[in-house]
Amino acid sequence: MAEILLFHHAQGLTPGVRHFAELLERAGHRVHVPDLYDGQTFDNLDEGIGNAQKIGFGTILERGRAAAEGLPEDLVYVGFSLGVLPAQLLAQTRAGARGALLLHAAVPPEEFGGAWPKGVPVQIHGMDADPSFVDEGDLEAARALVASTADAELFLYPGDGHLFTDDSLPEYDEQAAALLTERVLTFLAGIR
Repeated sequence: MAEILLFHHAQGLTPGVRHFAELLERAGHRVHVPDLYDGQTFDNLDEGIGNAQKIGFGTILERGRAAAEGLPEDLVYVGFSLGVLPAQLLAQTRAGARGALLLHAAVPPEEFGGAWPKGVPVQIHGMDADPSFVDEGDLEAARALVASTADAELFLYPGDGHLFTDDSLPEYDEQAAALLTERVLTFLAGIR
């Protein structure tokens, strides 16, 4: 069993994010799902990104860091898109991280102080034609991370949906989400 800190995407803590957390819990993991938006959700990605910009990405990171306070050190950090920012920050900078799952986004490790920590496995998942993932540097960051880290894997899925794992959004892709979930559960089962 892994203890997980899961961060939502820019549209907020949607029913789809909650459902993904429930899938992990049903597999026997303990999942913490903080709400970085204080209950707000947004109907589309542009509105959600606008909200994140209004709040400030620094504030999002600090809210993520605060969500980890009081939790054990040996967490697996999971982030959906915008949630990758606090997940990756904590995986790289908080002692004791057991792993990270970066869904729909990746950031160059240099943004959070340097190389990926040794012994902390990471999986990155995105769609191969998602403009947000491919054209905004996330795919490049993911490939660089995999090239420089022995415990890193990148999984690309056919399609152009960004938040394809959120079953409460129109871009949900059942087949890709099922494969991603299978890979995530295998990853978590291997965490020691």
